[in-house]
Amino acid sequence: MKNKIIVPSEIKNITETLQEAGFEAYLVGGCVRDILIGREPKDWDVTTNAKPEEIQKLFPNTYYTNKFGTVGVVNEKFSCETLKVIEVTPYRIESEYSDFRHPDEVIFTTNLQDDLKRRDFTMNAIAYDPSKGHLVDPYKGQEDIKDMIVRAVGIPSDRFREDALRILRAVRFSIELGFAISSETIEAMEKESELVKKISAERICDEFTKIIMSDNPMGGVIICQQLSILNFILPELEKGMGLTQNSDHIYDIWEHSLRALNHSAERKWPLPVRLAALLHDVGKVPTRDWNKEKNDWTFYGHDVVGERITRKILERLKYPNKIIDKVTKLVRNHMFFTDIDKITLSAVRRIVRNVGPENVWDLMNVRACDRIGMGRPKEAPYRLRKYESMIEEAMRAPVSVGMLKIDGAKIMEVTKLTAGPKIGFILHALLEEALDNPDLNTEEYLQKRAIEMSKLPEKELAELGEKGKEKKTELETKEITKIRSKYGVK
Repeated sequence: MKNKIIVPSEIKNITETLQEAGFEAYLVGGCVRDILIGREPKDWDVTTNAKPEEIQKLFPNTYYTNKFGTVGVVNEKFSCETLKVIEVTPYRIESEYSDFRHPDEVIFTTNLQDDLKRRDFTMNAIAYDPSKGHLVDPYKGQEDIKDMIVRAVGIPSDRFREDALRILRAVRFSIELGFAISSETIEAMEKESELVKKISAERICDEFTKIIMSDNPMGGVIICQQLSILNFILPELEKGMGLTQNSDHIYDIWEHSLRALNHSAERKWPLPVRLAALLHDVGKVPTRDWNKEKNDWTFYGHDVVGERITRKILERLKYPNKIIDKVTKLVRNHMFFTDIDKITLSAVRRIVRNVGPENVWDLMNVRACDRIGMGRPKEAPYRLRKYESMIEEAMRAPVSVGMLKIDGAKIMEVTKLTAGPKIGFILHALLEEALDNPDLNTEEYLQKRAIEMSKLPEKELAELGEKGKEKKTELETKEITKIRSKYGVK
């Protein structure tokens, strides 16, 4: 064993408490696997020959609300948030899996070997006693970790028929860890692929999301397709295989979408961007049409159609409404710009309004994924930088009388003036003062100055107002110049 196993004292206290009471206690599953690989465990799981009621007697704060015997041990003094609740589960034997998801019956046992043989993969069927420093590894999981192999425990088909989600978990572990899947496990995954239909949408969504959020989501999706799994998860994506695009593209719809997804992973972008990158062209399949005049393929309205298909997909997979709404907006608007010489700031503002200021930069990231998926260079071209510059210009805080802590109605109230040009002159004159000294932008000061200005001759007041407009234009010009310089555009 190359890596020294360091167990947090909070975890070791749990296993020692069980052992001092006369029970066996081991760390098991992913935490042991991760330590042997050299990763920091995200969760710690304990297995024991103690029954649930015996576990609860040993710890002051526990909960037990499931039929699998898992007891949650809670300790608010744990130093790490992930150690607030540690799951302690009795050794158990599981009966038939009629629904291919859950065992029909759980039987508690006193034999650790019985518990390990029901585990999914050899690398997860290793137990460790932190008190004795002893590893129990009946299925040679350490060898498979060393050889970087995902291998099912025992007969692979049996494991997948017990819980069909293990088929997706094998893909996810392979992609996350960079492990190969053993040939016999691969064969069983393909043979039992239809079992994926038995899995609840929520469980599929969880595993699929983990694949998408990995460093190599493209590889994960390809494995799912090759093993006939993807057809039961995302058949709409598969339909793009072999469908060539127009002359701007060197890849078919399928490969273009996967390359767009992988770029989002390379940039560590969040889930909504990754999903939008994967699905942004899903509407191209039903809209694909040959244009004789152009002698090329066209996909008119694929963004609108893609929005509807994307919503249907994400709702089917039970993604949260917040993610669905964001991803569909990104898909719908991913074609937002075509010609930077014709696009106007007002058009950019409409885009910002349509997707929301909070989503507009994610939309730019989807656009970048789309471009990279076409086989273009990764460095931002002038067109993309120009888009970014225009978005920042459109979103910047406006230098206008609207920023003042006073408005025309208030000026008329405090000065007793009626509506007319003088109100505008006063507002712009006040703006100039606030731009020179932002500390003056208070209700008290502006009302006082408005009263003073209202007594000035209209000509003098007009001159002050004009200076305010000139100041506004000067600052706006400087700000826009700075933004454009930042992006290297004109």
